[in-house]
Amino acid sequence: MEASEAAAEMARLAAELAEHDRRYHGEDAPAVSDADYDALMRRYTELEARFPDRAPADGPGLRVGSRPAPGFEKVVHARPMLSLRNAFDEEDVGEFVRGVRRFLSLAPEEPLAMTAEAKIDGLSIALRYEGGRLVQAATRGDGREGENVTRNIETVESVPKRLSGRAPDVLEVRGEIYMAHGEFRRLNDEREREGLPLYANPRNSAAGSVRQIDPAVTAARHLRFFAYGWGEIGERPAETHSAWLERLEEWGFEVEPNGTRAEDAGALIAAHRAIGELRAALDYDIDGVVYKVDRIDWQERLGFAGRAPRWAIAHKFPAERAETVLEDILVQVGRTGALTPVAVLRPVTVGGVVVSRATLHNEDEIGRKDIRVGDTVVIQRAGDVIPQILEVRLDRRPEGTGPFSLPETCPVCGSEARRDGGDVVRRCTGGLFCRAQAVERLKHFVSRGGFDIEGLGRKHIEAFHADGLIEAPADIFRLRDRRADLLERDGWGEQSVDNLLAAIDDRRRVPFDRFLFALGIRHIGEGNARLLARHYGNLDALLEAAASAVSREGEAWDALIGIDGMGAGRAEDLVAFLADPRSARMVEALAAEVTVEGAASIASTAGEDVGALAGKTVVFTGTLAALSRREAKARAEQIGMRVVGSVSAKTDLVIAGEAAGSKKRRAEELGVRVLTEDEWLELAGR
Repeated sequence: MEASEAAAEMARLAAELAEHDRRYHGEDAPAVSDADYDALMRRYTELEARFPDRAPADGPGLRVGSRPAPGFEKVVHARPMLSLRNAFDEEDVGEFVRGVRRFLSLAPEEPLAMTAEAKIDGLSIALRYEGGRLVQAATRGDGREGENVTRNIETVESVPKRLSGRAPDVLEVRGEIYMAHGEFRRLNDEREREGLPLYANPRNSAAGSVRQIDPAVTAARHLRFFAYGWGEIGERPAETHSAWLERLEEWGFEVEPNGTRAEDAGALIAAHRAIGELRAALDYDIDGVVYKVDRIDWQERLGFAGRAPRWAIAHKFPAERAETVLEDILVQVGRTGALTPVAVLRPVTVGGVVVSRATLHNEDEIGRKDIRVGDTVVIQRAGDVIPQILEVRLDRRPEGTGPFSLPETCPVCGSEARRDGGDVVRRCTGGLFCRAQAVERLKHFVSRGGFDIEGLGRKHIEAFHADGLIEAPADIFRLRDRRADLLERDGWGEQSVDNLLAAIDDRRRVPFDRFLFALGIRHIGEGNARLLARHYGNLDALLEAAASAVSREGEAWDALIGIDGMGAGRAEDLVAFLADPRSARMVEALAAEVTVEGAASIASTAGEDVGALAGKTVVFTGTLAALSRREAKARAEQIGMRVVGSVSAKTDLVIAGEAAGSKKRRAEELGVRVLTEDEWLELAGR
């Protein structure tokens, strides 16, 4: 697979996973099982490992949950409720252990104690205690902001209302609300007798029960709670995670009882196998095993990568497969113009869900697997309603079938569809004049990572665009002038129109990084948008730099590709987008409707001079002794610095380890300040 093909597929997979995150976390109505979701995640992770520089920076590892549901008071988490990376096989587990050892620079003989715990399939909850008394309960929401469900959680018997023994003055305990299998069966039996629709699974039932307006309904569902983590806390909770679990039990919490300790990947895998064998006998759902570094001081050193900790990973249980017949192949057009073939399948049940579509990725993938209409295929639901075809049963191929090839014209607008510069993805050349691309870009614009406009969903975008109400992002902010037109639409009344217009007005001030992400620039996801926002500070500075970098040479270009995590490929996409006259007009019109807030630097109180480092540019060179290179980079980014790979006159600091070579010499020539590793650690607050 070529890099450009991988980039397109990763972008598509990231979008599909985002939609399923919204349905799972925000609506408690997933379209797929966890195993199927994990299969799609596995495909994404495999591609990301092979093509890390082409992965979208808003990938699944950078997202958590979905925005809070309306109807509940919002709660801002003092510490974000983040998610876990997934391991899908033994090699992933081994790489997790090796990665922890590399990051901490552990000697081969130094033991690495870890824990293995059953992963509860429920609803994540944060419980805040003050003076030992429960004062607040909140859902995960989007990781930063959740829903206040205190009154409902107070009805859960296994949630202590007052803690036993001594506890910190402020203590936030995190864990999982779940519904036991016996209670789930009782609830569905009751609903069947009353002629009501049955619940799909215990997880959805638990989540729906927590979000009831009437706490009495929640109380009648007999939910349970397992504790495992912490958020805001007045003191270090314990020296090890194992000791923390013991403290939780002392305070009166229930802890999942099947956890164990291990010191290598083999022991972790053995624990995964043992817990998996218990799965059928448990009275609650689990969907994998979570591995954590046991020492909490090491957890603190490892920190986080994106939206997931480096010190923990979830080893999921495998997905299910099935066979069916591929009856047809359709072609869809995405926001970047990519033509994606989709298989129409004879409906088949996989893991309890009926599926009838499967992604075929691109024409080279079809050719590699020799997929033809009429074939019997092996499928694995890959995290959404469009599963993945794993292989063709050639022994059951009917006579008269022929190879499939994508059309050379766009099926939506009729423009030429071609593959340029070795790109294995065929793209429509119609650009924003292609209705499919325009609509998909608008959907991306209002998505959660972009302007996140409440009440303006995918179906509304399609309908408004079809009727000429919006053609470009700026038109969304001009809908107030079309209020009369909105009121004439079916299903839209005074209240719903005013709510939509108010939600749009709420987004007239937008952070710089969200603005960048929402533009839909190819390969510029949420993470890279944050890097660019932090580096340039405001929109005008970025536009000026991009204009100066059009020649792909010179100081502006060197500075752009030198941003750690960008690279020449993403820089090329950014400059090309902003140099296109149509894109430039779109950005100008949008900027006239909204206020783009400049990027704020991240400060820390870890050291006296740390605040002064925020916004500075740093280069690490040579071999570091106290920290691994990844740990040093993470520390610098934590205090708001920009880590780049090359030294220039605009570099503020160079941290030189042993055997520092040309970069140190270059810094000395330019008069850039050079620090030893010890000097850097002292300055950064160790």
